[in-house]
Amino acid sequence: MSALFVDDGSVAWFKSSYSAAHGECVEVAELGGSSAVRDTRHRELGALTFPGAEWRAFLKSSQTNKRR
Repeated sequence: MSALFVDDGSVAWFKSSYSAAHGECVEVAELGGSSAVRDTRHRELGALTFPGAEWRAFLKSSQTNKRR
């Protein structure tokens, strides 16, 4: 289950290496047991957080689907 997260400026965000040159991408931050994901163009809207197990399952699924 995801929840809304508002960054107070103390979180380190990372852009995907697949990000478009136009800034159309998402950023991810590790929050100690969970991950936050936000839209780079609309950072002011906050981010969604996902428990670590859910985020790992998403990454695994996206990597598996990419190979097909």
